[in-house]
Amino acid sequence: VCDLTCCLFFCASIMELAYVCEWEKRPKSTHCPSIPLVCSWSCRNLVAFSTDLKNDDDDKDVSHMIHIIDTEHPWDVYSINSGHTEVISCLEWDQSGSRLLSADGDGQIKCWSMSDHLVNSWESVLSSSVDGDPIVALSWLHNGVKLALHVEMSGSTNFGEKFSRVKFSPSLTLFGGKPMEGWLAVTVSGLVTVSLLKPGGTLLTASESLCRLRGRVALADIAFTGGGNIVVAATDGSSSSPVQFYKVVVSVVSEKCRIDTELLPSLFLRCTTDPLRREKYPAVTHLKFLTRENSEQVLLCASNQSGSIVECWSLRKEGLPVNNIFQHRSPVVGEKQPTILKWRILTTTNDLERVSAVALPKLPISISNTDLKVASDTKFCPGLGLALAFHDGSIQILHRLSLHTMGVFYGSSSSAQRPGDESTIKRQRAAGPALHFKALQFSWTSLALAGVDNHGKLHMLRVSPSMGQVLEMNTTLRHLLFLLEYCMVTGYDWWDVLLHVQPSMVHNLVEKLHEEYMRQNQALQQVLATRIVAVKASLCKLSTATAARACDFHAKLLLIAISATLKSLLRPHVLNTPDKSPGDRLTEICAKNTDTDIDKVMINLKTEEFVLDGPPLQSLQQLIQWVGDFVLYLLANLPNQGSMVRPGFGFMRDGASLGMLREMLVMIRIWGLLKPGCLPTFTATSDSQDNMQLLFRLLTKLWLCSRDDGPPQDPDESLIDECCLLPSQLLVPSMDWLPVNDGVIVKLQGKHPLRLQFGKASSLPGAGTTAPLEVFTRCGCVTMLRSPNKTNAMKQWEQRWIKNCLCGGLWRRIPAATAPPSDDTTLDLFPPEQ
Repeated sequence: VCDLTCCLFFCASIMELAYVCEWEKRPKSTHCPSIPLVCSWSCRNLVAFSTDLKNDDDDKDVSHMIHIIDTEHPWDVYSINSGHTEVISCLEWDQSGSRLLSADGDGQIKCWSMSDHLVNSWESVLSSSVDGDPIVALSWLHNGVKLALHVEMSGSTNFGEKFSRVKFSPSLTLFGGKPMEGWLAVTVSGLVTVSLLKPGGTLLTASESLCRLRGRVALADIAFTGGGNIVVAATDGSSSSPVQFYKVVVSVVSEKCRIDTELLPSLFLRCTTDPLRREKYPAVTHLKFLTRENSEQVLLCASNQSGSIVECWSLRKEGLPVNNIFQHRSPVVGEKQPTILKWRILTTTNDLERVSAVALPKLPISISNTDLKVASDTKFCPGLGLALAFHDGSIQILHRLSLHTMGVFYGSSSSAQRPGDESTIKRQRAAGPALHFKALQFSWTSLALAGVDNHGKLHMLRVSPSMGQVLEMNTTLRHLLFLLEYCMVTGYDWWDVLLHVQPSMVHNLVEKLHEEYMRQNQALQQVLATRIVAVKASLCKLSTATAARACDFHAKLLLIAISATLKSLLRPHVLNTPDKSPGDRLTEICAKNTDTDIDKVMINLKTEEFVLDGPPLQSLQQLIQWVGDFVLYLLANLPNQGSMVRPGFGFMRDGASLGMLREMLVMIRIWGLLKPGCLPTFTATSDSQDNMQLLFRLLTKLWLCSRDDGPPQDPDESLIDECCLLPSQLLVPSMDWLPVNDGVIVKLQGKHPLRLQFGKASSLPGAGTTAPLEVFTRCGCVTMLRSPNKTNAMKQWEQRWIKNCLCGGLWRRIPAATAPPSDDTTLDLFPPEQ
């Protein structure tokens, strides 16, 4: 019965510590948390946070640092000496997760971008300033892209019903409706400053007062409306003062930036009108819009030295009462009652321990009553809760509207009462300074929570998608599948979803993901073709039972890239022909022609489209060699492919991949007639044997067994016999392309958190070379930082990988001095010239 229960139900605690990464103790300098300490999490699962680097010999010698980590390799931190003269007050990623804004207490704003697309190499590319005026709020302008996630449609087979595009106007548009890039900041003196990035790369900057009577702004936040306007919330820090709201409209007039502001309805905290709490919480310590795309709901936290209270407010349209004298005795039909916008309190908490940090969810779930009921019925909780960190070291997740407690995490030094103790909501403070979080950030699927404590350590926590409720395994799989599909559609990194995948779930998740993908229309399948392979590969790496399938998926990604590169070299004989491209025509002819003779297939092609100069073909020889070796490896191992545990099994029934290999053999055959030196070389027992003809014939027979237009068939005995003879005819290469698992995700399957240290990794992949290397953050494949080959053909190949890998990972640099030798298999997928 116990075993059956374990199979049917999946229970997780609400929050679990996955890993902690701390700083190495230095003899003369030390990293200490800055005040305020700021943190930001990008959609690529990059986390940026600030510290101050102090010199023990000179207290005035302080460097304001920005640290950027990839959550899969947290020890590989890139620390930037920001050059800010005052403490860093804001960090903000852009919507693509590739650029970072930083602002300080002196009014300086800097834009950081990856250098050479390396995740551990950043440089300041742009900057603006409001001299001497500290920045209290910072945001990129909205680009008009907003996606809604419909929990009630999670069972639908159509991605368009699960995730829909919401009509949302950009903050500012260029000619033709293209969104204009830039950022907006609010200063402590009540200024709003806007910097616009012009197409030429220059900045257009302007500043304006939020209102005519400028006052001190201690806290502020920025939100956007669907009509393209910007809303700023601001307070002077006193709970007895009103929280003001302003509409900000940005425009460009005569090549100059113009800012128009308008005062909106304000509010007073409820706690200031409560006779029992009127002067209990004198300071407003946190002010946040619940989402950046919703300016009608705001969260406020007021505090004293020992406690806090949190309030949630909503802006509503209410009827305006009119005196009877001004009312029509016979109202006009259809005339509407005058309305007014007014802030109404939704809910408030009881007295809490002092709040030290707040994190809001980024998952775009609607919080209407219908959606809340659906989420409650399905027990799908991501995006519904906000996180509060307290000075006693604990973290609570509260429902973001009702503010009732959904889950609690007790830190190692927390003085909060454990669940077994009956205690009031207000907890006794620990004696002495407790370890507590100074900054919190949710991941983009709300399944992970990053916190930086008052010692500068980074903590990574898993957040249960069901908030600890006991679920059937199928329900858990459906929740994770829903979020994986969301990441596929948006292009966001899915590392935080993998945190919750157990090895026993991998096979079912991969199969269900494939089923859902195959139900989409052809156009969407084409858009997501490489992304779904990358998701499958990352899932299969989590279990030893599916490691071979991970190899196949990574090989398929490389196969898709090589095929696209080779086809891109083909040129139509007549430039203005309305016919299909040479690559499409090659695919069509190879699909229709089932002949096993490669020369007969070539007859139907226009060979003039395949004419290339010698240098491009010679530079592509290693890619061509990989294709030949891969085909030979698959065919030679066909008799042994009765089990899924061997790499290559996934290709035996994959008609699309086998057809792609068949097309490339045809291209290689034609190019070999033009330049024999580009052909793949094989060690054969007979000099008279046509190796390309032999491989094409056997590959075609295998392809015919798994074509998409018919039911899959097992290879016949004659094909298996011929493949058994291949090792006696050709030397079969060794192609063990196991991906490198040097990240933390595969080490987090246990319940014990990992203890890591910034700058110290347990293992790093390398190639045993003196040249600096690049390695992908997800699949672990390695290449040279600077390619010695500069032909156009190789440039086209490199352009496919210059920003990121098809697996979804980013490049990170490994210095030559620290790159230890590793297996040659790490480089099997990538030629040395790359």
